Amino acid sequence: MGRAFGADRSVQGVVLLLPGGRAASTRRRSSRAAAAVLPLARRLARAGAGSELAAHVVHYRYRGWNGGEAHPVEDTRWALERVSELYGDVPVCLAGWDMGARAALRAAGHPAVVSVLALAPWLPDPREDGEPEPVRQLTGRKVLMVHGTDDEHTDPELSYRLAVRAKKVNPDVCRFEVHTDGHALRQHRDEVLALAQDFVLGTLCDHDFARPVADALAAPPPLGLRMPLAAGFGRSLRH
Repeated sequence: MGRAFGADRSVQGVVLLLPGGRAASTRRRSSRAAAAVLPLARRLARAGAGSELAAHVVHYRYRGWNGGEAHPVEDTRWALERVSELYGDVPVCLAGWDMGARAALRAAGHPAVVSVLALAPWLPDPREDGEPEPVRQLTGRKVLMVHGTDDEHTDPELSYRLAVRAKKVNPDVCRFEVHTDGHALRQHRDEVLALAQDFVLGTLCDHDFARPVADALAAPPPLGLRMPLAAGFGRSLRH
């Protein structure tokens, strides 16, 4: 687990950032993938400074998911136990991108987890994988998925289908679509980061959600699962 960004004393909440990876690889973790989530870690730590929020990037043992081994999920669960050792009984948000988003969704059943942020989640096609992704572990957690409609690396339709299934067991699930954006969500980067910040501070620091987030959580399918991320979202949050 990487060094802490943000509060180092009296921590009241923790965000674990889970990087992307590959479907199969036992090579050492990718420093490039870890670096890709650093801007979000720093932003969340700054925004949550008044609420004693700490952010850590999880460094996997391997860069691949590796089938049934699901190594990133094991590493995430280890990191959750490490958070308990370091900070005690504090709420945790799992924030993952790509493969890390799938790991975040899978590891959400840990008792410390109160929320999950899944950015451009890499998910298996059940028609090929045979087994649908589990959703029961999401019960009782607030869940936000974000996906670019032009993502050619991870299929946005698969995250929508997962969100539909998750919403049936947990009403606190929403999903935003970033129109014309790709897998890296670069075209609307500022809006995506602002959305992530709003969600994390709302779930860990007792801040009020922005109206679009509150509406998405409250709306029935498909409205709350195909919520468009408006251009300029979050400008009022900037300093």
